[in-house]
Amino acid sequence: MRRPLVAVLFALLAASACKTDESIAVHSLTINGAHAVDPSLLRAALATREDPKLPLLNVRLPWAKQRNFFDRNRFDADLKRVEAFYADRGYPDARVTSFDVKLNDKHDAVAVTLTVNEGEPVRVTSIDLQGFDVIPPGHLATLHKDLPLHVGDPRDRQAVLAAHDLAINELRDHGYPYSRVTTEENDGPNGKEAALTFKAEPGPVANFGPIEITGNASVSDSVIRRQLLFKPGDLYRRSSLQETQRRLYGMELFQFVNVESLNPETQDPEVKTRITVVEGRHQRVNLGVGYGTEEKARVDAEYHHVNFLGDARSAGAHVRWSSLDRGIRLDLTQPYVFRPSLSLGTEGQRWYTFTPAYKSIVTGARLALTRQTTPRNRWSVWMSSERNSSFVLLPPEDQAKLYADLIALGLDPTTGSQIGTLSAIGTDWQRTTTDSPLNARRGYQFALHLEDAGRFLPGTFTYYGVSSDARHFLPISKRLVAANRLQVGNIHPVGYDPKQVPFSKKYFLGGASSLRGWGRYEVSPLGGSGLPIGGNTMLSFSTELRAVLRGKLGGVLFLDAGNVWTDFRDVDLGDVRYAVGTGLRYQTPVGPIRLDFGRQLNTIPGLQVNGSPELRHWRVHFSIGQAF
Repeated sequence: MRRPLVAVLFALLAASACKTDESIAVHSLTINGAHAVDPSLLRAALATREDPKLPLLNVRLPWAKQRNFFDRNRFDADLKRVEAFYADRGYPDARVTSFDVKLNDKHDAVAVTLTVNEGEPVRVTSIDLQGFDVIPPGHLATLHKDLPLHVGDPRDRQAVLAAHDLAINELRDHGYPYSRVTTEENDGPNGKEAALTFKAEPGPVANFGPIEITGNASVSDSVIRRQLLFKPGDLYRRSSLQETQRRLYGMELFQFVNVESLNPETQDPEVKTRITVVEGRHQRVNLGVGYGTEEKARVDAEYHHVNFLGDARSAGAHVRWSSLDRGIRLDLTQPYVFRPSLSLGTEGQRWYTFTPAYKSIVTGARLALTRQTTPRNRWSVWMSSERNSSFVLLPPEDQAKLYADLIALGLDPTTGSQIGTLSAIGTDWQRTTTDSPLNARRGYQFALHLEDAGRFLPGTFTYYGVSSDARHFLPISKRLVAANRLQVGNIHPVGYDPKQVPFSKKYFLGGASSLRGWGRYEVSPLGGSGLPIGGNTMLSFSTELRAVLRGKLGGVLFLDAGNVWTDFRDVDLGDVRYAVGTGLRYQTPVGPIRLDFGRQLNTIPGLQVNGSPELRHWRVHFSIGQAF
């Protein structure tokens, strides 16, 4: 399709005005008519780029070192790139029907506009897998389901290549390392109906043969071999090579790992394997500083040795200081306890926690046996013993008002303190399918915690507790994600005696990660003076709509709900507190920088904050990392 003559003449005039001495910047690049593809991906494929700008303000970044200037030769090539971009995605008739290059009044920048006619796509009419009957029927059905191609979709060349790789990898995961797959496409009489056929040549079945290890110096061969998911004589599986490589990387001993088969062309019934590693630094020191509206300034220092006394044993020390918590933790982990998936870890700590309601000091140790059953599932059983000291932060006159409350909570009414020994056993289980630990877009995570204190071990406190945390992330579009979180928890003291629960174990809500209309630890049952005193039963729910606004900048709308009750017998859903708000996110390598504004929808009557009745029914939170 020819471009309108007027547009061509105008473009040539504008292009001729654009000097080649890098004096004309690209102020904006607009693409009209792009509906079947993501316009941001199309822009990224072009050489003509917009000048860096401040998000939302459409103002050029004054400190940007690299500017994007208009170049007529690059622009002419971009017109062909647009058509090639569409052809790869199944739109061979797509054309740039017109373009416009407008020079501003200062003659130092242009606004570029492209108009695209996408045309009719080549659609997939059938997908046939031939020669794959060597795969078990269940796996073959899963392969059909997982193919990134569907009948009726535009024929995307990248999706065809991905389907080819998925098919050949399925064969190689069932003992056929020398398999080949060819792809045939018949576009029909009109060229718009793609019938795809994937033909397999499985080749002979093979087993794993000799295993060679190279590149290791201080890490012994036995440490590497015990992480392998295969041994000589096992049926060849490509996934075993990949998972072994992931396991070796996960040990944090190596900066490079490669697991490869050595004789792919000889079709030998025994596949030789080479494992190549490059050891990294085994001792690491990290120092971090940060700031948040709740913790104020924060300093973290950490020492970690990933091959302590050999055998891939890890040991470390973590020191932290902030207005919320401070202290030191020491840890030691022994991997490969009977099998690669089991590890035994111990931790000792001296930790101080400061909240608006109380201060606690915990000194103790914990021993845990952990099993990573799959990359997505993990459980542990543990035992802990600690000296637990809690002090209610009240002025003397308020302590007199709360005399009865302090006694009921197991605190010394004259000092506002509670000191005792806490010994407990418990188990934790977690399953996660999320695609990112820092900023998930899809998948879910579920964690369950069970704890029993004092009944089987000596100690001052006797209770059992259960809590769970469920999160779900659902992409609505390429720019929108719906995120939800539900938390429930209950601590049951033996005989319903509240003194059997240490004050530092009680639930509080509010803050940057829950009920953002309130400050940290402000949502809980209140004492006689209006001070939050914590409870044994908790319910919290949050839902967020997360959107990518521009580049690394994002925004959220959220609703938080929940409350804390003295115990489960007092639960009344009519007492649930609600907060709504909005926020901004800016993506960084360590997680998004977060700024949230939350407002209460229903207040807490009688709540005291910093010794005065709460009058400000909104909060601003600044921190790093998503709320959940």
